[in-house]
Amino acid sequence: MAPTPDPNSVGGGARKDEASVNVPSKDPKKKDDKKEDDLSEEDLELKQNLELYVERVQDPNPDLQRAALESMRNACPISSLSWPLPCLPRESLSYRLIGTEGDIGSWGHEYVRNLAGEIAQEYTKRQHNAETEAVDLLMDVEDLDLLLEHVDKTNFKRTCNYLTSAAKYLPGPDDMLVLDISYMIYMKFEEYPNALQIALFLDNTQYVKQVFTSCADLLRKKQFCYMIARHGITFELDDEMVADEDDREALQDIVNNTKLSEGYLTLARDIEVMEAKTPEDIYKAHLLDGRASSGASVDSARQNLAATFVNAFVNAGFGQDKLMTVPSDSTTGSSGNWLFKNKEHGKISAAASLGMIQLWDVEAGLAQLDKYFHSNDNPILSGALLGVGIVNSGIKSDCDPALALLGDYVDKEDSSVRIGAIMGLGIAYAGSQNDQIRSKLSPILNDAKAPLDVIAFASLSLGMIYVVRQNWGMPSRVSCPLVQDLLAQCGEHLEKGDIHQGPAVLGLAMVAMSEELGIDMEIRSLERMLQYGEQNIRRAVPLALGLLCISNPKVTVMDTLSRLSHDTDSEVAMAAIISLGLIGAGTNNARLAGMLRNLSSYYYKDASLLFCVRIAQGLVHMGKGLLTLTPFHSERFLLSPTALAGIVTLLHACLDMKPIILGKYHYVLYFLVLAMQPRMMLTVDKDLKPLSVPVRVGQAVDVVGQAGRPKTITGFQTHSTPVLLAAGERAELATDKYIPLSPILEGFIILEENPDYREE
Repeated sequence: MAPTPDPNSVGGGARKDEASVNVPSKDPKKKDDKKEDDLSEEDLELKQNLELYVERVQDPNPDLQRAALESMRNACPISSLSWPLPCLPRESLSYRLIGTEGDIGSWGHEYVRNLAGEIAQEYTKRQHNAETEAVDLLMDVEDLDLLLEHVDKTNFKRTCNYLTSAAKYLPGPDDMLVLDISYMIYMKFEEYPNALQIALFLDNTQYVKQVFTSCADLLRKKQFCYMIARHGITFELDDEMVADEDDREALQDIVNNTKLSEGYLTLARDIEVMEAKTPEDIYKAHLLDGRASSGASVDSARQNLAATFVNAFVNAGFGQDKLMTVPSDSTTGSSGNWLFKNKEHGKISAAASLGMIQLWDVEAGLAQLDKYFHSNDNPILSGALLGVGIVNSGIKSDCDPALALLGDYVDKEDSSVRIGAIMGLGIAYAGSQNDQIRSKLSPILNDAKAPLDVIAFASLSLGMIYVVRQNWGMPSRVSCPLVQDLLAQCGEHLEKGDIHQGPAVLGLAMVAMSEELGIDMEIRSLERMLQYGEQNIRRAVPLALGLLCISNPKVTVMDTLSRLSHDTDSEVAMAAIISLGLIGAGTNNARLAGMLRNLSSYYYKDASLLFCVRIAQGLVHMGKGLLTLTPFHSERFLLSPTALAGIVTLLHACLDMKPIILGKYHYVLYFLVLAMQPRMMLTVDKDLKPLSVPVRVGQAVDVVGQAGRPKTITGFQTHSTPVLLAAGERAELATDKYIPLSPILEGFIILEENPDYREE
């Protein structure tokens, strides 16, 4: 029973009808009337008294307020009401925090329930994802170290994502400091794959080693090895990183990329593109109006040389083709027959193409090339030596087969043989910093009797072998004094003999190529150069566009290059045609293929321009659409220095197209092999055997700094692995049955079974 109010207390002498008159009903609907009818007489009386207390609480007299609150407090705990208190202040939590401490339960379950609701509302309100603001503040006060002690498992990923994204826009050494903090945060929360990516970006071998020693899971270490192999660096595991000798040997094989050919062919079989293609399958001359076939003779040396490159690019890594690997008793001919359809220096590229066809399969490739080592024809021997380097590109081995085979030919008398061996060593050991090769090639630089071209290739190969990362690819907004200097050089009006402006244009593209906004800004700058620049700058602009969008055929760039491919200056036109091939490299882009077919018809009387068109056609269909030339990987976070070195080397050669690409040094086109990588995602089980699972593939969405858990891809389609990833695309698993051991689904991804998964 609820107590009768004391006559001496607040409202003690008030009658029920007075209460009902002074406190109007909150909602005089029938629905509320029915609720009151359901109450017992005691509950109804208590309800009316509480409403009166609420009214008295609003009295300006503090004594009346205090007495009303005390009466209300005494009435609530002993009540058995199941209806909410209608007029209690919404600031219950605030008053509770500033009021006296005591037993909350004594206020009754309705009060506790209301208080809990307000606590939940306040908690939700405070969850506003302020990690980005915190990072910006700490950057301003130069105290980022505080992040290490304040981040927790709920926000460290968002924090690190923002840090790594912001690093692109910071000048040195602040960018390295930010990445260093990110590495330490990832290590603190045992996010080892992310920490490894930062370590590779920083080119910090000690950090890479620390990731291995900190992680005890062998399967995760295998995933680390796949990530290192994709980056293309030379890395030796020791007993501290992997204690067991057998395990260490197995992991070293992964680092050495010995599994790359196997995975690539698994992808090819799954997509059913194993059948070899001929150059005619790429040219599709039957779709033209007939003029192209009435030009130069089909058996001309220049046409056959073009077919050699097209055949090499299209069938790269497949181990078979219809020109070089056909059996000697075949009715269609043999590799020897095709070799001798090329004249003099053309035989170098023809023999070397065999290394491209056997790409990454060292054992089979060396067996195929061995027969040419006994040739008395020096160009064929030179091509075989170059082919050895090509087949070993990106593949490391303890026995160093490339050095064993090529080392003895570096000092031969014939220049072409020496160049084949030197260039082969440069390609095979790019990025390895191998001192044995330096000791073989360095003396050539000081040899007064050595021909100039031999010295040039020795210098180039040494540069490839010792190429290192020095913050390449920072956007133009950060490196303004660099960029401004390059733009100033491009604005000079020079004599024809000055050649430094072309490399300056390429340098601008290298600075801007790492992120999308920088690319868009540079494309606009290059458009201005086309309008106002000197002729040697106009010849370099198409090549810079090709570098900015390599293996990424942006429509605007494609249209610009298409326009320039009809330029009255043949050098500009040739550069534009080669760049059309570069931006479409490995994409099988139908629009580009159509453009190039039309160009082959347009230039059917010009052997030089037609040769460039053929090269571009081979690049667009490179690897039958399974390869890419982009030097970036891991969602464009990491840049392979050897890949970029190979691309830039070719672009520099294209600045002087006629004596190099169209002359006797056309085999510099094979430097592109340093950038060739399968654009695949291949999932494997714990035994590293292919495991097909459903994945969603769509356009990547930048979610850095966004609140909540936004979707990372859009416009996705669901496929079964292995799958191809185009530029700007991202994959995510479409099943909870497995957990990927890498946060970025590119290349080889090890899956482990999810212990919490239950079949529906």
